[in-house]
Amino acid sequence: METFKEKIKKAYQLLNPCRVCPRECGVNRLDESAVAKRGFCRVGKKVIVYSFHPHFGEERCLVGNSGSGTIFFSSCNLACVYCQNWEISQLREGSPVSDEELAEMMLRLQNQGCHNINLVSPTIYGPQITKAIYFAREKGLKLPLVYNTGGYDRVETLKLLEGIVEIYMPDIKYSDDKLGLKYSLVPYYWQVVKKAVKEMHRQVGDLEIKNGLAIRGLLARHLVLPNNIAGTEKVMQFLAKEISKDTYVNLMDQYYPANKAHFYPELGRRITKEEYRKTVNIARHFGLHRFD
Repeated sequence: METFKEKIKKAYQLLNPCRVCPRECGVNRLDESAVAKRGFCRVGKKVIVYSFHPHFGEERCLVGNSGSGTIFFSSCNLACVYCQNWEISQLREGSPVSDEELAEMMLRLQNQGCHNINLVSPTIYGPQITKAIYFAREKGLKLPLVYNTGGYDRVETLKLLEGIVEIYMPDIKYSDDKLGLKYSLVPYYWQVVKKAVKEMHRQVGDLEIKNGLAIRGLLARHLVLPNNIAGTEKVMQFLAKEISKDTYVNLMDQYYPANKAHFYPELGRRITKEEYRKTVNIARHFGLHRFD
């Protein structure tokens, strides 16, 4: 069994050459002077944080009475043309912070009474997050950690988070590699996300809820897109047959055209009630029954 410090050492080795996420850009992220040589995410050694605060717009089992302690990271390894937070994910608005400062943010959220630490878009920061959690736990962090990701995660990186992350929350965006490339500029999305979600579930199992609050497990999200662009049927079939029929699923209906969506007519509207109803029926058809 690896110690926490051994995990940190292995995780930081992933930054040079960078292979933290499935893109494996191969740049040296430890060299802060090499801005011109940065990879797809354009991020170096330091984490960039946009904001952190109690958040009440997440799933009920995360929010509870006092909110989910959410840390919004800047940048992303996806580039969704319809991203509703594109200023954060693609313009990278935010401030660089050290691992120690990130740990202090977690502790402040705990002191505010939050029920968990919700790490939004953490994928490209796996090594830094691992070290920050070590610092935070040394100083008394006891809250479960939520790994709130777009699903394009590298299994080798996820394995280093075993025993550290209690709740994995991937948003499974597409069931077609070609559509992932078209709408999020990401290669082999469907192939990658299936392996990643299987690893997440192997580590933490189905979502456990105690007194109305999630304490451990997998919570799968799926943003319903107009014209069935997300390929919902294959996503639900995958969850039911290859993960678990007891998977806790949030079928999200909040899509609206944002960012560059107006360049894609098929993405140029909200979903209809009928589209959403079909999504729920599809999920039930495959035996899924735990919905947010």
